[in-house]
Amino acid sequence: MKLLFTVQGEGRGHYTQALSLANMLRKNGHTVAAVLVGKSSSREIPAFFSEKINAPLFDFNSPNFTSFYKQKRPNIVISVLHNFSRPIIFSKSMRFVKRKIEEYKPDMVINFYEMITGMTFGYYRLGKKLGVKLICIGHQYILLNDSFSTSKEQDVKYYFLRVLTKWTSLGASKILALSFRDMPGCEGRNLAVLPPLLRPDIFTVEARKGDYIHGYMLNTGYFEEIQDWHTKNPRIPLRFFWDKKDADDITRIDDNFTLYRLNDKLFIESMAGCIAYSTTSGFESICEAMYFQKPILMIPVHVEQEFNAFDAGLAGAGISSKKFKLNKLLNFIPHYMPDTNFRGWVLGAEEKFMKEINAVYENKPPAKTIGFDIFVKPK
Repeated sequence: MKLLFTVQGEGRGHYTQALSLANMLRKNGHTVAAVLVGKSSSREIPAFFSEKINAPLFDFNSPNFTSFYKQKRPNIVISVLHNFSRPIIFSKSMRFVKRKIEEYKPDMVINFYEMITGMTFGYYRLGKKLGVKLICIGHQYILLNDSFSTSKEQDVKYYFLRVLTKWTSLGASKILALSFRDMPGCEGRNLAVLPPLLRPDIFTVEARKGDYIHGYMLNTGYFEEIQDWHTKNPRIPLRFFWDKKDADDITRIDDNFTLYRLNDKLFIESMAGCIAYSTTSGFESICEAMYFQKPILMIPVHVEQEFNAFDAGLAGAGISSKKFKLNKLLNFIPHYMPDTNFRGWVLGAEEKFMKEINAVYENKPPAKTIGFDIFVKPK
């Protein structure tokens, strides 16, 4: 089977999921022919991904969350207005994705929550016209599962996230919703619930308990917040990772506060040896911390990450905060109860993913796709 990946380029989680699945597919005799990354000009494709994916790599413009106020939390209204003011650019991206699919002629496209891909499949109906099947993978698809329940307040809060999630899966033959725990899927939506896709490197590192807080900040504006906390609590060692473009590989603030430019090997080693983890709530790194049984403080940057933190809280992974109040994390550590079933759930991922992907390839069950007619056809 020949596959083509499309990946949302916001954060690092979708990249690590793609790396993990590519490894599984190749182990089972399949080929990843090319990878398309939808990203904004403010994001770079991480070196760990471009070096390890082992496939032709292309990028294109795609909707993203626009940061404001010292590059901290993005404003969802500004983001929507900004993205939908760029129809010409995104029409070009849709044509680009269509051309690459026509060029590589894959049997299947695996979409890691990339919106342009869903729009392209939904509008051009590539499944019918080219015979290419689409599988969508991501944690947010749990919101489309009838077996996942939220409160009325949360339903209102995540309404637009549900809409966005449906758009990313337009034209899909199968939706694979990543979850912190096992639960029934939704046959009517061709949705199955599967374990997280953790990088193979995770399974080669042993967890140990150090004395430092390990951290990751998606946006660099949080540096001042963390530095302020460190100034008041200088004896607590901090090791934080960021993806600041012009930063050195290692920036030492003092003996107890070090910043690292995002590096997958160092990140995993630091995660495995920390006492606790503080993060801007990316799904993948939350799962890594759960695998290593580390308590987590989650500071969501945008609505997707608010949902990650909400769901992780239900799983007992940690607590949430609007700021990097690391005292809350230190106070939570004695009360943390790791999920003893999580490792087994994660270790069963390969068998479950290959079963679902092969079933779609063999057209079992029959594909039931969603299309749409709300866009002017890109020329």
